[in-house]
Amino acid sequence: MEFAQSQQSTIGIEWELQLVDKDSNDLRQAAAFVIDQLKGKPFIQKEMLLNTVEVTSGVHQTVAGCIGDLREGTESVRRTTDPLRIDIAAAGSHPFANPMYQRVTDNDRYAELVNRTQYWGRQMLLFGTHVHVGLDRRDKVLPILKALLTRAYHIQSLSASSPFWAGNRTNYASNRAMVFQQLPTAGTPRQFDAWEELEQYTRDLRKTGTIEEFNEVRWDVRPSPGWGTIEVRVADASPNLMEMKAVAALVHCLVDHYAAELDGGREIPTLPDWYVSENKWRSARYGMDAVLIKDRHGNEQLVGETLRETVMELEPVAERLGCVQELAGVLDILDTGAAYQRFLAVSDVHGGSLDAVVEHMREEMKEERPLPAEATQNHPDGLR
Repeated sequence: MEFAQSQQSTIGIEWELQLVDKDSNDLRQAAAFVIDQLKGKPFIQKEMLLNTVEVTSGVHQTVAGCIGDLREGTESVRRTTDPLRIDIAAAGSHPFANPMYQRVTDNDRYAELVNRTQYWGRQMLLFGTHVHVGLDRRDKVLPILKALLTRAYHIQSLSASSPFWAGNRTNYASNRAMVFQQLPTAGTPRQFDAWEELEQYTRDLRKTGTIEEFNEVRWDVRPSPGWGTIEVRVADASPNLMEMKAVAALVHCLVDHYAAELDGGREIPTLPDWYVSENKWRSARYGMDAVLIKDRHGNEQLVGETLRETVMELEPVAERLGCVQELAGVLDILDTGAAYQRFLAVSDVHGGSLDAVVEHMREEMKEERPLPAEATQNHPDGLR
């Protein structure tokens, strides 16, 4: 399995957006039409479900360059969807849409996934943020994947935006994390020591008919051999560009830092598999209130405290990568609250209304920043 040539620490971002009906706040199955109208426009991709449009960036040296592409992509989508009375929004889940009513894109790969996985395949009403970072040598991939697992579920907590599922308050910060891992090749990654072990794993899955291509392995952090990147997929979809910048900068800095440590011949951190799995569950359940295992010795710390320490440690890296302001956005999220906390507060302010949560998601997308729970109280479209 070849690993493409890539420049160290280039970055690209993928952002899965919801198509929301302006009148009902439910999801609209309009992606095929929207994408057809946008044919030839850059930064737009189809996804598994017809309620989803993926906006992607090009390959850049900086987070800011990626954000410019994402902004251009979302503006293109909005120009197409506005006349259809469709809005765009983002979060790890839609608060009340019924997963069983969602239609799958006309694609053999997606049809086979649903046919094979049946009930759970039909539950994949999920939206994520994926950050790719380039690696200049294949021998860095697996060590950096392991090192990222020491902080991946801190990123999951920071980005958690799916506390509601099919109209229910789940009491999970990221219910997306729990649902997505029901797919047989999704969830926490396997930790391999050598590239040949990953190749054998891939051959075994192909031989047994589990996958056809490696990109069907949908780990929270995975190699992306075709692009020459490590891909961090653990984050719920960011509801706004400010939080997107923070998550992307954190990933960018972590990968660059670990790559530099390897170049200097220094050891980078790891966690045993059982700690990784425990952190994933704690993060999904408790979000910013999670106490996560921070090192291989079993030491624990509140996720926000670890993130503050991590941001401080990464400041020199952020200087080098030109994302000091974006990385500081992590601290802003810690101070103002993660998306799932805002969404829960919005529902409480509006007497349990999930329409209010969708309105809030739509407003944050437009404003490109987190908004307080009261921001949608006098929304011009009203609350149903």
